[in-house]
Amino acid sequence: MVTGNQTSPKVPLASPDPAVLADAIATKLRPSLGLQTTTPLAGDASNRRYFRATLTGGPPHSVIVMQLAEPEGFKQSEEAVSGTAHQIAELPFINIRSHLAGVQVPVPTLYYYDQSAGLLYLEDFGDMTLADAVSRADQAQVKSRYRQAIDVLVQMQVHATKAKDHTCLAFHRGFDAPLLMWEFEHFLEYGIEVRNGNRLADVDAEVVRRVFRNIADQLAGQPRIFTHRDYHSRNLMVDGTRLGVIDFQDALMGPVPYDLASLVRDAYIQLDEALVDELVEYYQDHMIDQGADCIDRSTFRRLFDLTSIQRNLKAAGRFVYIDRVKGNPKFLADIPRVLSYVKRNLEKYPELEPLRKHLAPYVPELQ
Repeated sequence: MVTGNQTSPKVPLASPDPAVLADAIATKLRPSLGLQTTTPLAGDASNRRYFRATLTGGPPHSVIVMQLAEPEGFKQSEEAVSGTAHQIAELPFINIRSHLAGVQVPVPTLYYYDQSAGLLYLEDFGDMTLADAVSRADQAQVKSRYRQAIDVLVQMQVHATKAKDHTCLAFHRGFDAPLLMWEFEHFLEYGIEVRNGNRLADVDAEVVRRVFRNIADQLAGQPRIFTHRDYHSRNLMVDGTRLGVIDFQDALMGPVPYDLASLVRDAYIQLDEALVDELVEYYQDHMIDQGADCIDRSTFRRLFDLTSIQRNLKAAGRFVYIDRVKGNPKFLADIPRVLSYVKRNLEKYPELEPLRKHLAPYVPELQ
């Protein structure tokens, strides 16, 4: 288990040298292109930084420059990943992007990777995320946009899984029971111990871990499918009529409901429960249409809810980690939302009442 007092916030990266950017744009993209301006963009919870370079002589009229945390680009994930030993011959982002592009998933074009500078020059999908788009949409528009997100998800899951490629990193790592339990422990450490300043009593910890292990075993025992691992409204870009997929570098093989749970039990957008039910049905219908092997609907829904519990607890702990370890508190406001999902799902299944009962004294949102 990670200990919260052993990691310190990362030192901010220096901005890329404009001369380096201008040279790469002219020599590696197209000679007619010139660098006009460079604007920093709001980043995610990672240590990467992003810039928009506006260009002259386009198209393209702009590119996104991703600056890696380390020049060589092989940054270790701050989250555990389970899998067999596999030699990484290229940057995970590039490796996974190539596989997804090969099955027509709308991921950004990679124009150039400057490995020595740790800079990737990517297609610009614009600034509007799915979260932005639905925040100002009516109910019909929200439903339409989420159906589109599920269409893209099914395309990714079915075709990226069928096109199994042993050079693709995602096929060498997966959501097994140890990884699922690592994420549960991450919640116990940061979502309870660090957040509250006190640990679970032994009697509570025994019950909680027993239920966690049961959930992890059930999820790990399911057939695995290509899984984005962070498929939510801030990683989907509304680019005209297209929905672009980003932040896919941690993809692995996981339970079928995982990405769906990530999408419709989103930390940033809370959907109406009737719409969640409808979208789960829509997803299953489309998986069947694509020829995917599907279990009966009631069993799938139970696995979806268990997956949601696991992912939402992990997210709650992760947001505390990002605040305390990385010095970024902006995700703390989302904790009550993800824990409200957990409470709803725990109350739905009587056999999970012991988990709620033994967590509630430490997690007010579950009371």
